Amino acid sequence: MRARAERAVTIAAGSFRMGTEDRDRNPGDGESPVRSVDLPAFRIDPTCVTNAEFAAFVDETGYVTEAEEFGWSFVFASLLEKELRRASRKPPGTPWWRAVEGARWDQPEGPGSTVAERADHPVVHVSLRDAEAFAQWCGMRLPREAEWEKAARGGLDQARYAWGDELTPGGEHRCNIWQGAFPVRNTLEDGYLATAPVRSFPPNSFGLYEVAGNVWEWCSDPWTTGQASSMTGDVRVMRGGSYLCHDSYCNRYRVAARSATAAEDASGNKGFRLAVDV
Repeated sequence: MRARAERAVTIAAGSFRMGTEDRDRNPGDGESPVRSVDLPAFRIDPTCVTNAEFAAFVDETGYVTEAEEFGWSFVFASLLEKELRRASRKPPGTPWWRAVEGARWDQPEGPGSTVAERADHPVVHVSLRDAEAFAQWCGMRLPREAEWEKAARGGLDQARYAWGDELTPGGEHRCNIWQGAFPVRNTLEDGYLATAPVRSFPPNSFGLYEVAGNVWEWCSDPWTTGQASSMTGDVRVMRGGSYLCHDSYCNRYRVAARSATAAEDASGNKGFRLAVDV
């Protein structure tokens, strides 16, 4: 784990065109305008941090996540047993979530659940503080938003997705997102209801996996561009979308898409990958 930075993908110094004027962009998210951004060389993880990797960190340091301190975290309702789903608080405006007592990184659906068979899945229920603590442990940091987008684009200029402009080229699924009618029916055409193991889908041209869908990824940048009127305090940028994204309400698996979230938020569809200076 301490050699993690050496295994990260090197992204060469240079400029790229960040943002989009895509017709499907979310105007309130600050995706536009397209602008040229010049970055020094950096390295970035090819995958998100996994449950096994986070477990090694916890075993060595005794770290306690914010979800553990709070005593609960948000879980997608369809992943819960019927009784627990009914007993857990439903947040206003997003009825597909439940506030589950005891949900945390190693009990992702609450007490009785486990990550024993999900060692290679991205760790979830991690807040900004949790991600930064892991990063410090292995001598890395969270990526800056511009770094994340440059790496996720894989050298493609203004493509809609990390692999091109078609969502399913040749009928092939390239990411773990929702298919069907959200949130009531998922046809599972990509094979997954919740998280997929890292490296489940082809990498982009830079060798990065799952930069679209699967889990939202923390960036270090404060949210300063775009609307987040319901949030106060420390609000940060997240990138990439998750297994819950669907074109009907959240097409943020596009490579220029972005979202805002509170720094302490640690729900079941948020993870992270790390970066480091060269």
